[in-house]
Amino acid sequence: MILSDADILVRLADGDLAIEPLDDVDQQVQPASVDLRLGERFLEFQRTNIPCIHPTESDEVGEYVTETHVPEGEEFILHPGDFVLGTTKERVEIPDDLVAHVEGRSSLGRLAIVVHATAGLCDPGYKGQITLELSNLGTAPVALSPGMRVSQLTFTELSSPADRPYGADRGSKYQDQDGPQASRIGEDPEFAGDDGGADDDGGATGTDEDSATGSSDDGRANPGDEY
Repeated sequence: MILSDADILVRLADGDLAIEPLDDVDQQVQPASVDLRLGERFLEFQRTNIPCIHPTESDEVGEYVTETHVPEGEEFILHPGDFVLGTTKERVEIPDDLVAHVEGRSSLGRLAIVVHATAGLCDPGYKGQITLELSNLGTAPVALSPGMRVSQLTFTELSSPADRPYGADRGSKYQDQDGPQASRIGEDPEFAGDDGGADDDGGATGTDEDSATGSSDDGRANPGDEY
């Protein structure tokens, strides 16, 4: 069941669903979704002379992107064919019995701007800002302004709460992310034997205690993270 505006407002009032800051409820809460605004930070992919990017090599991925800060009131110009990572201004917390889907706004779609390539899912238990995969599929540059409504979230109720929700207990690598985050695919369990993401015991390494662990105690592999 997809939540209506009334359902969303009840969940927000109860506190199990959180979207902060939600500065204009009347404008942002739509009939069956919530509009999210563009944040001020962007990760731009640099044109490089290296033959390819190896996703499992974290150093290569880090060297391929640079962060740009654009304060509200200024513009980020997205040129035709460009791909950048942006972020929502809002931080969300998804309860264990909901899954959220990130969608673009039709008004921006009609300008050939898309907000995600594949990562359109927020799992039950996810907390943090949402990384947006921004592309310009058109023929003209488009000015994006931090603070503008750029995407929307819809919410679907699960038949039962997730038994193993997204989070540190399952080694979810994008939990509590702040700002746009580059790919951490090198921490995935299938790359545990590569130099880009393995420690001595075979678990994928990360930068903090919430890094991916490769599999759960019951032997099930952790799924990919989509934020």
